[in-house]
Amino acid sequence: MATRKYGVRGLGSAAAAGLGVVAGVLACKAAERGRLDALCARVERLEDEARTAQNARANLVAWQQRQHWELLSKAIDDPELAEVLDHYEGNLTPKQRRQYLFANAMYTNLLTSYRIGNLSKDEFFQHVRGMLQNPVMREYWHAGEQQRASLADTEEAGLGLIVDELLHELEEADPEEWWVVGDPPGEQ
Repeated sequence: MATRKYGVRGLGSAAAAGLGVVAGVLACKAAERGRLDALCARVERLEDEARTAQNARANLVAWQQRQHWELLSKAIDDPELAEVLDHYEGNLTPKQRRQYLFANAMYTNLLTSYRIGNLSKDEFFQHVRGMLQNPVMREYWHAGEQQRASLADTEEAGLGLIVDELLHELEEADPEEWWVVGDPPGEQ
């Protein structure tokens, strides 16, 4: 009895060629997958490095803010230390110096709240408008004009200009309607 063969002659070499193509495609896909995995790993490393740098910066900012408050607190409590921080023109009494240091701490706290996103620019403006109702705060702001002039083109300098303009408008306005003086700057 004879064995029957099914199929077409020459299919063996075509199948082998097809298998070769499939093997080549699989090898390319495997190499592509390897490159993709390497790229994903690199992106993850870069994201981790960015998070680490961001956390380090946030920790440094928090440390600086604590140190600023500690220094101001010591100066407020000790008139001799407060003399070191007296950058204002004219002679300040110890009482004025302590008040200015406290005013600086209040403004710095407000500025930090804005910078970390706890306040919008409009909210910052509204808080400053309220703070400027205090005559000591106004005196402090005027006394620090020379210091603010040295800030140049910084975010803090821009906010200082907003406060300068608001204070000018408040000084010219009816004191009974202070809460409507000035146009909030809006977010830019």
